Amino acid sequence: MRLHHDTLSSAGASPTKVVAFLHGILGTGVNLRSHARRFVERRPEYLALLVDLRAHGQSQAVDGPDTVAASARDVMETAAGLGLPLTMVVGHSFGGKVALSLVDLVPALQRVVTLDSAPGPRPDARGSEATVRVLGVLADLRGPWKTREAFNAAVEAKGEGRAMAGWLAMSLGLEGDGYQLRLELPRIHALLDSYLALDLWPVLEHAVARGHPKVDLVIAKGSEVYGPEDRARAALLAAASGPLTVHLLDGGHWIHVENPAGVDGVLSAG
Repeated sequence: MRLHHDTLSSAGASPTKVVAFLHGILGTGVNLRSHARRFVERRPEYLALLVDLRAHGQSQAVDGPDTVAASARDVMETAAGLGLPLTMVVGHSFGGKVALSLVDLVPALQRVVTLDSAPGPRPDARGSEATVRVLGVLADLRGPWKTREAFNAAVEAKGEGRAMAGWLAMSLGLEGDGYQLRLELPRIHALLDSYLALDLWPVLEHAVARGHPKVDLVIAKGSEVYGPEDRARAALLAAASGPLTVHLLDGGHWIHVENPAGVDGVLSAG
């Protein structure tokens, strides 16, 4: 199988299909684990697939171009190795565009849920300023670190909060006597550039026109990832009575952390 991954299922269940959960830039497969766990408990017919996307976590050795499209093919190939059809994908931020890219790759796909991931391009990186800033912080850090706490302290010394430091520490790996970041920053920059440049509105519009698959766009009220024009375009498509539903939820870009009940409610509704 192409990507490092983990799977979750309800105790005693015999799943017949797969739902993939896809993290954002600088994340790992564990980021959406709690949502995946609750989802399969409610829907035992699903096996949850949690991957480290290319150049993240333990998927560093995946070759090829570092793009959203290549990331989607990685997920498709990894899911194919499970022997069950991939029928649902949930993606946050970068993972949301990967999820939407799977619409034209996986005929069996029945539902796509994107979490604060606007389909269109954002060349100004609007709404992703924190990610750009953190990449700059990481470029200035020099490991190894004796402990995870030492890494956290180094990140906090650069002005980031404790929560951000702890999240970034998920990408640490023990090498010899210390911890190193398991990230190649040029590859992360390439993925981020692909994400910000890609226009997937045509994919979404085609899905709406043909009536398949069902798409749920979760928009965080406190985030700027969806600009006013994006929100209006999404609402217009949703009003066409097709398979698209727009959900405006309280919270910021990290909507799955800030409003887990709201996100779980969307996932349960389909």
